[in-house]
Amino acid sequence: MNFHAFNVSMASAALCLFSTSLNAGVSEGLQKLEDGQISESVQLFQEAFDAGEADGAFYIGRLFELGLGVDTDLQRAAQLYAAGVSKGSALAQNRLGLMYLNGEVVLQDFVRAGELICAAADQGDANAQFNCGQLYFEGKGFDQDYVQAVSYWQKASDANNVAAMNYLAQAYRDGAGVDQDPAKAFALYARTGGAGNPMGLYELARAYNTGSGVELDLIKAHGYANLATVRGVEDARNLRDAIGEQLDMTQLEQAQAFARDWRATALESDPVNDTP
Repeated sequence: MNFHAFNVSMASAALCLFSTSLNAGVSEGLQKLEDGQISESVQLFQEAFDAGEADGAFYIGRLFELGLGVDTDLQRAAQLYAAGVSKGSALAQNRLGLMYLNGEVVLQDFVRAGELICAAADQGDANAQFNCGQLYFEGKGFDQDYVQAVSYWQKASDANNVAAMNYLAQAYRDGAGVDQDPAKAFALYARTGGAGNPMGLYELARAYNTGSGVELDLIKAHGYANLATVRGVEDARNLRDAIGEQLDMTQLEQAQAFARDWRATALESDPVNDTP
């Protein structure tokens, strides 16, 4: 399974990713970054940290980790995250925890990773809640505990964390940590897939193809597999083509029209986050 990391195309998007409620000092720093004023943003982040805003160190650390306006320096980033952790930044706890999980410029240490990530989760950070659930699910840093994993994924899902919704759906689909419930799994995949998430779209295709949690519908199954294929989901093309062999030409054209006319619908109060 994948832990919550991300690729970035814009500096401000990269730094905003982990926070949905910013204090004034950090918010001003991010605005300077959006305007391309890197040095000014760093100054504001530093001033925010000095004034007691723990997340200020996190955002400077992200600049060093991503090499945005500065040379990439993971060691410096880790030091800044540690400074943020010392003042209780959930964002820094989660990010430094991932460094310990992966062994990036710090010793790989699943126990320390779990301490940091789950502390951030207990502060209410949705990305950390997703990651903490992953740790419990895989038994890294903790005894394997599917029930605890589901508990953290449920919290993150309640905050519209797409990755958590997908893995919570998987738990309901497979009966891991919860009673097996294909209908609940389908409802969660319908939300993430409806928002355009590739994994959600693929799982919708699979559900419609087998009638798992929803009435069997090969036209929709083909359409969702088609949508997942163009979003790079492995195996989606094979699924789409296998379903296509069961459809006549009229049905195939209907399935293609379904995919062509389909539009994503944003999740309500959806925090900005990356998904697997």
